[in-house]
Amino acid sequence: MRLSLTRRAPVTTAALGLALTGLAGLTAVPAVAHAHPVNTNVPVRVSLTVQGPDGLLFKGRITTKGHDVTTATGGTHTCDGTNGGANPSKVPTPTAALDDAARLNYFAWDGTWYASFDDFSVDTIKNVSGGGSAYWNISVNGTPTPVGGCQFKLNAGDRVSFVWTSF
Repeated sequence: MRLSLTRRAPVTTAALGLALTGLAGLTAVPAVAHAHPVNTNVPVRVSLTVQGPDGLLFKGRITTKGHDVTTATGGTHTCDGTNGGANPSKVPTPTAALDDAARLNYFAWDGTWYASFDDFSVDTIKNVSGGGSAYWNISVNGTPTPVGGCQFKLNAGDRVSFVWTSF
């Protein structure tokens, strides 16, 4: 194989001046960094415990991210942390983790959708209902969530609990 080198003509001062004159009318525009949204809805692995009035109903590790959730009573709604403006972008949530656990482990849960809260109220898990005397309390790392289960952001390694709690 032979390499062929060509000799270029030298750039003359006149040619360089002509090129610069043509560029003189252009305005320099600084490079703009395009902001791309950060994907915060990356799946995370959490520990999930469901404690009923008579004992443990579920315990396991679940990989979850925020997603649409469908219940028999509440219908299909977003459950990705953007509910009620709680987070600026999609994130994993406790109710989405419960939904994933139920789907993967073949147990049912149900919840009523409250448009005024933009969130579900978990009413029944594995046929255990709070009824008028109890509710399903949601806590993360031992602390009750200050917002609904579709609004609270989960992080990898969090301990999520749904505990049947009597009034």
